[in-house]
Amino acid sequence: MSSIVSARSREYLSIDGAAERLGVSPTTIRRCISGGQLRAFRTGKRLIRIRIEDLEGLFCEIPTAGEYGGYRKSI
Repeated sequence: MSSIVSARSREYLSIDGAAERLGVSPTTIRRCISGGQLRAFRTGKRLIRIRIEDLEGLFCEIPTAGEYGGYRKSI
């Protein structure tokens, strides 16, 4: 059984599907939801779905030291 829900051209994932897509545990996904970092939708009494768009919004680029002029070690 696929973890992607077929509603609206497959734009929603289950918690397990989201965890698999990111390579993390379902517990990590639940923590992101409860911490307010990830939006989720309840589709029934127990079913929780996550939009792929919101899941991809968790990623942010980590700048290198040269890009933002951050801490530089003085010699």
